[in-house]
Amino acid sequence: MADPALQHETHPINQIAIDYTPEACDHCPENNSIKLTYDHRGGARWRSTSRFLYGTFSSLIQCPKGNTSGLNFNIYLSSLEGDKSQDEIDFEFLGKDKNLVQTNYFTTGTGNREQLHDLGFDYSDGFHEYVIKWYPHSIEWLIDGKIVRKVERKEGEAFPEKPMFLYASVWDASYIDDGKWTGPYVGCDSPYVCLYRDVRVPVGTSVECSCDS
Repeated sequence: MADPALQHETHPINQIAIDYTPEACDHCPENNSIKLTYDHRGGARWRSTSRFLYGTFSSLIQCPKGNTSGLNFNIYLSSLEGDKSQDEIDFEFLGKDKNLVQTNYFTTGTGNREQLHDLGFDYSDGFHEYVIKWYPHSIEWLIDGKIVRKVERKEGEAFPEKPMFLYASVWDASYIDDGKWTGPYVGCDSPYVCLYRDVRVPVGTSVECSCDS
């Protein structure tokens, strides 16, 4: 394990992998910006090429404009997307309400720890900073420098401890819970563009992994 003092020192993300619809994801390493587009092709998802064990993860994000009902845009950590026993820590924007963000975390595939937070602004109106600070015994979610949620590990309680990738995606989640979560998909303002800028990952906590497992 790297020096704990480095866990929350960060640097710009250098490389990303695109899990699907690469033509809907534009990455510019020179100015550390990523653009995800949702349109007739569907959405796209990018991730870091390394897993990390603890640390600070951050990005400036401007969510899509227009009627985004039905869509989910996000930034989150996961030990492996699609693995039913994953650890995960989330920021999720729900397309039906541009003034809310949902936080959640999973341990060995179990979530159900959702909380909704009133942003006090329209998430499509300019860039705002979203930060996840993941420690062995606590997690903090910050927006524009203010802690909006903090959880402490309780004795005997499972807690995220698997090395995790940093992920982000834009997708149609309107089929979940009959549209109650993100709203019904309308699509009248497609294409929808989610912008990520100054994406940062920990300096000293990346771990060796196979990106296919």
